[in-house]
Amino acid sequence: MIKQFKFISAICFAAACSSASAEDISGVWQQIDDKTGAAKAIIEIKKESNNTFTGTIVKVTPRPGYTPRETCYKCPAPYTNQPILGMEILKGLQHVSGTDNYEKGRIMDPLSGKLYDAKMRLNASGKRLTLRAYMGISTLGRSQTWIRRD
Repeated sequence: MIKQFKFISAICFAAACSSASAEDISGVWQQIDDKTGAAKAIIEIKKESNNTFTGTIVKVTPRPGYTPRETCYKCPAPYTNQPILGMEILKGLQHVSGTDNYEKGRIMDPLSGKLYDAKMRLNASGKRLTLRAYMGISTLGRSQTWIRRD
């Protein structure tokens, strides 16, 4: 009886630990450009009180031959003419229970001014996120890798 209790307790503890780590994408991430492979920006992801995740640009990474824009002038309201640094570009991302997936988010590209549906997948080590941004259906979108910085 005691062995069964210990075994069941160990399984419950392991399940709780894996579930907690799967949900934790909070932290600082380096955004990597899917076209050039260069670092673009540093994004801080936070978990909100409603259990969704938001992402804010905390640093624009300088790149050779590129002068970063300071404001989002092609962006729709409420982003129009807002500073890119400090902009909340990711909203509403929800963890899919029992998986390393996150769905139903929206992401804004401050360079093009376009809003996209977004989903993410955290890799097994917890060090990389794969972001899929798309309009309508996921197969018509683009993927980007974000690397954990903290």
